[in-house]
Amino acid sequence: MNKRRLHHFWRKFRLLKPWYFFAVAILFGFIFVTSLRGNYQHMVVLRNAVYQADKDNGDINKALNNLRSYVYGHMNTNLTSGADAVYPPIQLKYTYDRLVTAESNRVSAANTQVYTDAQHYCEQLYPGSFSGGPRVPCITDYVSTHGTKPQTIPDSLYKFGFTSPTWSPDLAGWSMVFTGLSAVLGVVLFLIRRWFKVNVA
Repeated sequence: MNKRRLHHFWRKFRLLKPWYFFAVAILFGFIFVTSLRGNYQHMVVLRNAVYQADKDNGDINKALNNLRSYVYGHMNTNLTSGADAVYPPIQLKYTYDRLVTAESNRVSAANTQVYTDAQHYCEQLYPGSFSGGPRVPCITDYVSTHGTKPQTIPDSLYKFGFTSPTWSPDLAGWSMVFTGLSAVLGVVLFLIRRWFKVNVA
């Protein structure tokens, strides 16, 4: 391409100003930051809904699924933040405590019935026996062999952690793309204009 044609191209090309793209980059950058903040704030609302459902014995599965879907689909929704953050970040303490209490009550009721059955059984086996006789060891043996033991409830089943993506196809993600693209185009245009000024203008 000769210098005359380059000069003609430069006359049209110089109408494009780098600052146009930098201004667009700043606009998209503002949208990006605002959207990131909005993503995090909405995650906090959904996380608090999980905590409230856990405390009130509400629909925990629905609240967890809402939180999981949102975190997996939006950037800047990290559940672990702050110096005092725990891991896993979602721990259903109240649900777990209710299950432990229910299991303890179940075992207590079952063993009360076992003890009553042991008394009846040993009374029939040793009808003439009183305290200190063979009836006491009989009851002890019956309870030890027929008694109910509490089942272990793994607390890991009630702890959750979800990882947010590095990039997500939402307003925050696309505004980040357009911010970077606009900034790059602005820099490229600036460098091209400098080259034209040195070599053509």
